[in-house]
Amino acid sequence: MGSHVSVSTSPPPAAAQQPVKQSAVLSQYKNNSHPVVDLALRVFLFITSVVAIIVMLISKQTKLIQVTPGHAILLTGKFSYIPSFIYLITALSVVCLYSIITGALSVLALMKPGGISTKLQFHFVMFDALLLGIMASATGAATGVAYTGIKGNSHTGWNKMCTTYDSFCFRAAASILLSLISSITILLLVLFSTHMLYKKTTRR
Repeated sequence: MGSHVSVSTSPPPAAAQQPVKQSAVLSQYKNNSHPVVDLALRVFLFITSVVAIIVMLISKQTKLIQVTPGHAILLTGKFSYIPSFIYLITALSVVCLYSIITGALSVLALMKPGGISTKLQFHFVMFDALLLGIMASATGAATGVAYTGIKGNSHTGWNKMCTTYDSFCFRAAASILLSLISSITILLLVLFSTHMLYKKTTRR
């Protein structure tokens, strides 16, 4: 009698489970990397806001201004004389404190297996958007004043200030540029937090 040998063509159980394990590991890696990106952006936001505050605080310059022939007086240019610069410093201080608090929350999220919770992610989106509006308005107001200081305004009779206070204007411009970078960083945080919140809510 001839014996029949049956050959199984199904893959081994280990080979069948390998793609499933790889996809699970990849998904876990992505979930763990999200708090890292969030933390990195918030640390960068803290650095730019702190440097912008320091540069603006040291933007002080005293010049000898000639009023009449043979008569000159000492005049000082500093940020506290310009309300929009005070507003910018206040906004940067709030952003700096906010980045410390949210950065600490991101560190705590890194220690949890589930990462940032949906509730915390929602609060990140809400407060990030609020801070973006504050920083954008403060940066815009300071930029308008800086532009007037550089170009002047012939319609109102305002002379160019930066031709006299060149060092003060240079530091103020550097602080405004850093504030703009901070605003862009907050915008990236809003987009990132919104994307993560969308993924968390659609996963349910």
